[in-house]
Amino acid sequence: MAKETDTPKDEGLQGNEKIEEAILELQKEPTPELLAHVLTVIRRRMKEGGQAILSVEPPSGDDQIRIGTVKSADGKVWWAAFTSFDEELKGAGSVKSTFLVSLEQLIHMASETKEISGVIFNPWNRTIMLDHTLLSIIIGEENAGH
Repeated sequence: MAKETDTPKDEGLQGNEKIEEAILELQKEPTPELLAHVLTVIRRRMKEGGQAILSVEPPSGDDQIRIGTVKSADGKVWWAAFTSFDEELKGAGSVKSTFLVSLEQLIHMASETKEISGVIFNPWNRTIMLDHTLLSIIIGEENAGH
């Protein structure tokens, strides 16, 4: 019964402010403990059926929709995802299209896609870059990092 809606009140996004708060704390004080906390919060939201907003690029001739990417300073390519519509809007219109995706589906897809370095949540503000190692920790055992 998942309903597809683009309203900022989407139930699947409610609770993602916990992820944003955890990322903010990590940005203020980047410690292994706070990183483990962020991963735990993301895993919890994933298990609660939480969703993320995924950036998509329109088809270019081959009718294939592509997931939007961001290139980091080191040249690595990351899928761009957002925890809220507010975070997405901070990109000042650089995101053309989005759709809602379950966090679980997003994290599993990203961990299995070797052409990318991982997922970057909220590339313009409350940012966290989840590389394949961090993605596998989120997917992995409950007490990873503790």
